[in-house]
Amino acid sequence: MVNADCRELPVAFEAATVEDAMSHGVISCSPETPLRVVARMMATYGVHAIFVFEHTDEDDEAPQLWAVVSDLDLVAATQLDLDKLTAGATAVTPLVSVPADSSIAEAGSRMAQYGIAHLAVTEPGSLRPIGVISTLDIARAVAAGLGPRETFASA
Repeated sequence: MVNADCRELPVAFEAATVEDAMSHGVISCSPETPLRVVARMMATYGVHAIFVFEHTDEDDEAPQLWAVVSDLDLVAATQLDLDKLTAGATAVTPLVSVPADSSIAEAGSRMAQYGIAHLAVTEPGSLRPIGVISTLDIARAVAAGLGPRETFASA
């Protein structure tokens, strides 16, 4: 038997927003970052996606979301010359965002629509990224609504 440890949602699941379930902060790199460095970032931080940012104006300190390199993008690239690939050249997963004040159901709907597992979470009313919501975050939110439960490891 394995006991599942689920985060508590601050409100009922049906009323929860993306902000209630998301992971705050964004792990990112520039488009020129070597793919091996992106792989190391994924392994070091235990994440499945690295967001790719680009500074569009030298005077503008706020980077612009540009793309996302998912773990599947990385795996697909292993058939190529990894030492010549960059984050920008490898990012094929669509970059889709959702405002933090959206419902969790809306985030799930966007994931299903685009066939992706991660959304950039933006500050409401702007395009500034403030976090990430993944399919696992949504699963945790659903499970938190059930209260503590025992789960059984599959054979």
